[in-house]
Amino acid sequence: MNNKHSLQMTVVYDNNPSSEKLQADWGFSCFIKGLEKSILFDTGKEGKILLSNMENLGIHPDAIDLVFLSHEHKDHTGGLNALLSKNSKIEVWLPNFFSSIFKNMIKNKGASVREVTSFKKICNGAYTTGIIKGWIKEQSLILNAEKGLILLTGCAHPRIVKIIATVKELLKENIHVALGGFHLAAYDESEINEIIEQFQNSRVKKVGPCHCTGDEARRLFAEEYKEDFIEIGVGKEIRVQ
Repeated sequence: MNNKHSLQMTVVYDNNPSSEKLQADWGFSCFIKGLEKSILFDTGKEGKILLSNMENLGIHPDAIDLVFLSHEHKDHTGGLNALLSKNSKIEVWLPNFFSSIFKNMIKNKGASVREVTSFKKICNGAYTTGIIKGWIKEQSLILNAEKGLILLTGCAHPRIVKIIATVKELLKENIHVALGGFHLAAYDESEINEIIEQFQNSRVKKVGPCHCTGDEARRLFAEEYKEDFIEIGVGKEIRVQ
C-alpha cells in the first residue's frame, strides 16, 4: 500500500495506570491522529471517565471525526453517549450486528452510523478488518504507518492470532505494532508462550498488550519482546513515524 502516515496514538482509557492525573478503569479507548480523519478507537466504559481523561490529555471532543467500535461490550462502548453529547458530528463505524437500540441512540444524538460487514477502507491510511468471527464477533482497526501496519484490537475475542493472520492475508504486509486487548488472562504460561511464538513467526515487530490481556501475558510478552515491548496504560502516547 502507499499513502503511509506518521501517527500519534494516545491511550485515553485503560485499566492499567500510567499517569497520576488520569483515572484507570476497566475498558479501552485510544485516540489516533495523523490521518485525514482523527479516530477514537472504542470509548471505554464510563462517559464521565472518558471525557475527564480526554480533557486532562488536551483532547477536545470536537477533535474527533470518527469513532471505531470493535464490539458491543460496555467496556468498549459505554463512553459513546457522553461523547456524542459533546460532539454530534461524529461518524460511528460499528459492526452491523450491533443492536438497533444502540444504533438508534447514535442517530438520535445526531451522529451518523456506518455499518461494517467486511474489509473496507475508512479513510486514507485506515481500514477495518471487517467482522471476524469467533465466540464473540469483532472488528479490528488497521493503520498504515510509515514503518508498517499498526493493528488495534478491542478484546480480540476471535483470538488474536486469527486476527493477525486475517490482517496479513488482507494487506499482504507484516504488522509493525499490535496494540490493545489480546484476551489472554485465562491462558496458562505454556499457552501464552505458544501464542508469543506465533506472533514472532508472523513477524509482528512490536507489541503493546493491555486491557484484557492479563498481567501474566503482559509479563511474558515483555520478557520475550524486550525493547520491542510497549508498556501500555491510560495516558500512554505512542508515535509511529
